Formats: sequence, structure tokens, C-alpha cells
Amino acid sequence: MIKKIICCFGAICLLLWSGVPAQAQENVPEPSVSAASAILIEAETGRVLFSKNAEEQRAMASTTKIMTALLTLEQEDREVAITSDMIAVEGSSMGLRDGDRLTLHGLAAGMLSVSGNDAANAAAILIDGFLSAFADRMNRRAQELGLENTHFVTPSGLDAEGHYTTASDLAALTCAALENEAFRELTSSRQTSVSFLEPAETRTYQNHNKLLTMLDGCIGVKTGYTKQAGRCLVSAAEQNGIRLVAVTLYAPDDWNDHLAMMEYGFSRVERFGTPETPFSGSLPVTGGMAKEVPVHGEQETGAPLLTQEADRVVRCVELPRFLYAPVQEGDAVGRVTYWLDGNPLASFPLYAGGDVPCREAEPGFWDKIASFFGWK
Repeated sequence: MIKKIICCFGAICLLLWSGVPAQAQENVPEPSVSAASAILIEAETGRVLFSKNAEEQRAMASTTKIMTALLTLEQEDREVAITSDMIAVEGSSMGLRDGDRLTLHGLAAGMLSVSGNDAANAAAILIDGFLSAFADRMNRRAQELGLENTHFVTPSGLDAEGHYTTASDLAALTCAALENEAFRELTSSRQTSVSFLEPAETRTYQNHNKLLTMLDGCIGVKTGYTKQAGRCLVSAAEQNGIRLVAVTLYAPDDWNDHLAMMEYGFSRVERFGTPETPFSGSLPVTGGMAKEVPVHGEQETGAPLLTQEADRVVRCVELPRFLYAPVQEGDAVGRVTYWLDGNPLASFPLYAGGDVPCREAEPGFWDKIASFFGWK
């Protein structure tokens, strides 16, 4: 049960309300995975739910294209004229030919569906002129995201000296990429249609990610394989308002690894319950035309936490003893904050629900005399 208290600034605390935490699935034992490195995190908070050699640097194969596609989609969408040097790359392909014309968004679709190495190289060359210059862009973004154990050399993910990441870094990158709506839409689509300008046709690509049909709520993300990297897989899924991200590197049984990790994760995490209706009340007003003003909050959403933590959450409503006029509707006058073991989980503002102008002062004796004789 969630304890609720109201705190007036400098005043006493009173017991207010008890909520009912959301119900998670029945507990599932910690998974045993085939992967050399693995991690499972709750995306909103970044909390690690399971890990195995998650900080070990390893080759990442085509999971590289998470970064390549994100940087491509962040560009202004524009036409790409495919040249022979753009598609001079081995491995998986979306079938680009010299002279084809399509958009950057279409290239990103080819990367995230059929893992097109040709699409990755074409986007990199269009954006920065050279593969090495685009790799520099990838590494700058990695630094911005705090990926301290990641270094990119190729946009496609083909094996190269110095091209590596960790399961932990790849999970953090994926959380950032999933904030991009276009990325999320492409990676969660079982098939994608790409409109070509030359030749004028539409080509349909089937997503290689089997988890899209195997896992409830799956939203991608990316497969990968090279001889050096082995089977690599990044997945994400949403159930009951919780988003989990799983990564495995060098995993012979990656599909089952991810199914087991996701089942375990969703059994351990829930979103704690919040009131069905926002907070409402009133506050006294000093020096105003009204003696009090209504106070209301916004619709609240609970933060994710482990199932055993739900009964330790405290909801604190912070309001002053009174307000001084003038008060304007919409003024922020307090907060509702959820705490777990002394740490804030979520916070929502409380607003004044009306205007309270200042009360006009009574005229003094000399003001009355002056008014009587018309002196003012």
C-alpha cells in the first residue's frame, strides 16, 4: 500500500490516502542465457534487472545500425541518388542499384528491416561524404550519450579493428533511439514499404526480427551477425506501461535468451498505482477579495519499480499554510511527490484554480476628509 501524507511548509504532516499498487506477473526465476554478454534494463529509469558480463567489450555486428539509423533519421529527409561507391559493400542488402533514387528515411527503413549494409553506407556517404567522417559523427554521439566503452568504425557493423561496444552501452543507446518516433515506428514494423523515385516503384521489406511475432508488445529492435561477433540481438517490449530493453552479444540461442529475459523482467517490474483522479483542495488567501482559492493537480502517472518496493512508496502533498493575494489562476502553489526510501520517484505540480485579486485598503481619516472636501 502507498502511504500518503500532506506536508504544509513548516507545518505538521497528516495521513491522507492509500493507493493500490499495480499487479505484476507471478515471479519467474532468473534466466540462464547462452550469450557471452547480456543485459536487461527498465528503459524509463535505466535500472538493471539482469546482467552477464555487461561491461565486456565485444563486436556488435549489425546492431551498429541502431546508431546509424538514428543519425540518419535525425537528418532532414532528402533525396539520395545511389552511386556505385555507396553500395560497394558485402553482406546483407536492401538491393540498392547504381542510379536508384530514394530518401534518407527509405535508407533507414532498409537498415532496420533487412539490415541493409548498402543502405547504411549510402546514408553515411550522403550525410558526411566519407565513411570515416560518418564514423566520427557516430563516436561523437556515443560520447554525448555517455557510452564510454563503445567505438564505431563502420556504419554497417561489418567487423573492423576498433569497432566494439558493450551490452550495457548498447542498451543505453537503444533507450535513446526509441525516443525517436520515426525510429520506433520502423523498428516495430513487421514489414516496411519504401517508395523509390527512380525507378518509380514501391518495394516491400520483411523485418528479420522474429521477436515481433514471438513476444507480446515487442517494438523491435535489431538483429546482427558476423563470424567474429556471433549472433547479436537487441530487443524492446512494452507491457502494462513498462518498457524493457534486452541485449545479447555472441548468443547462440538469442531468441530464447530474449524471451526468457523479458518474461523474467516483466515479472519483477510494475508501475505503482496513483489516484484515479488528480488532487483537489483549497488554500486560505490573505489580503484577497476571497478568503480561499481552489487547488488542483494534473493526472498522475506512477513510475516503474520492483514489485517488492511498492508498499514502501510514500506520496507527499506539499502546500503552504496560506497564500498572499494577488493569486492568478494557473499559479504553481505546491507539488505532489512520490518517494521511495527517501529518493524521489515522480513529482507533479499543484495549481491555483482561480483568480484572487488584492482587497482594496480602507481609506484613512485624512483620505476621508480630503475626499469630503473634494481635494482628491
